[in-house]
Amino acid sequence: MKFIAYGVRKDEEGYANAWSQEHGVEVKLVSELLNKETVKLAKGFDAIIAYQQLPYEDEIFTAMKEYGIKDLSIRNVGVDNIPADVAKANGVRVTNVPSYSPSAIAELAISGLMQLLRRMPEFNEKLAKGDFRWEPDIAKELHTMTVGVVGTGRIGRAGINIYKGFGAKVLGYDVFHNPELEKEGMYVDTTDELFAKADVITLHAPATKENYHMINKDSIAKMKDGVYIINTARGDLLNAEDLLAAVKSGKVAGAVLDVYENEVGIFNSDFTGKEIPDATLKALMEQKNIILTPHVAFYTETAVKNMVDVSFDSAADMVSKGESKNEVKL
Repeated sequence: MKFIAYGVRKDEEGYANAWSQEHGVEVKLVSELLNKETVKLAKGFDAIIAYQQLPYEDEIFTAMKEYGIKDLSIRNVGVDNIPADVAKANGVRVTNVPSYSPSAIAELAISGLMQLLRRMPEFNEKLAKGDFRWEPDIAKELHTMTVGVVGTGRIGRAGINIYKGFGAKVLGYDVFHNPELEKEGMYVDTTDELFAKADVITLHAPATKENYHMINKDSIAKMKDGVYIINTARGDLLNAEDLLAAVKSGKVAGAVLDVYENEVGIFNSDFTGKEIPDATLKALMEQKNIILTPHVAFYTETAVKNMVDVSFDSAADMVSKGESKNEVKL
């Protein structure tokens, strides 16, 4: 077997080389993303392994058919940038990494929340000026609060366990109920009910047509005054301009954002000394009670190793056995 992996970062190379040596499979690593031009490098290989946020162009799949490559193994979860009809028409099957580290995402969400609750942005700003006074930045304690978790899959449940460990009351909403959580009576029937009761709202739901901009000016109006909002899931779950207005007005006490609807081309790029080409993003960054990170909740040693190992294992299964437990039904 021979694999080619696209968009490989330096931090992935060691794990990829170790997998190659352990399994005796030749793996070519390229830093370029997979597109209609770079797909030509895949000729002669048995599978393509890729990771990118940009769309996978139709021409990629016609080229794969020409080269006899039937497997695209992606090193992430989401497949919304893959043209399913085109892939199927060209006989290309897709595998993903369903779960690389739920704890990584949950831990970043909660660490951001704790910074806001303990007023770290305010104290950091004061300390930088030599101001060691306490007032008026008194903190809140998480165990006194109700946390509303939208999406109770692997990541949501990892978050729930941590919030429960702090002693917080937890409510959950999901169209698919986890039996164990259901036994605990954790679920509410609607997002409106969750919005009305929660002091903290954390999003762990996938991006679908139904929940596009589920956080907007209308849903924010249904929330408690002084609510905290966390989004480490998908950028288009949240209308950033509506959130920004609510933070400025004080309706929302603070937010933790690891994703942004228009992040492609900005996150994981260097704009040092350059103008950031997004006015709304700049405005979000200027708010001391908004903690913004550039889609790095997943970015831990554990998660990156799992993303490499699972995607490579899936490619090997597809080539050698014609099936993988991680195949995505397009």
